[in-house]
Amino acid sequence: MSTSEGTLTGLAGKFGLVEGWVVLELGLDEDCDAVVSEAVASVAELVAEDYDDIVDAVLLWWRSDDGDLVDSLVDSLVPLADNGVIWLMTPKPGRDGHVEPSDISDAAPTAGLQATSTINAADNWQGTRLVAPKSRRKP
Repeated sequence: MSTSEGTLTGLAGKFGLVEGWVVLELGLDEDCDAVVSEAVASVAELVAEDYDDIVDAVLLWWRSDDGDLVDSLVDSLVPLADNGVIWLMTPKPGRDGHVEPSDISDAAPTAGLQATSTINAADNWQGTRLVAPKSRRKP
């Protein structure tokens, strides 16, 4: 089954990515939604965990049993540009691996981030946009 270009463009628009950005994809596994990755790759360069340079955004797939969310968020900040964004992809409520919103709202500030919005990214996945607070970002 192929995904239409319009569907990919529409989904990519939800992420607010800019053409030419480099997006690091972390936590990718067989349960992840390939359409989300395809949508991101339709506007940005999608790179894997072994990428060794600064990135404009991180697409972090996360499930409740993946370990410590704060540690993963902090690790995601290492290659991230100063004004970059982390998209935390978590299973929707009722799906295996669902992460409670309170867990995200507790982990984000501990990692030096704040949640700004949530999107419906796919049938089984939602995305939470995390950024450094404005007071900590460089102009």
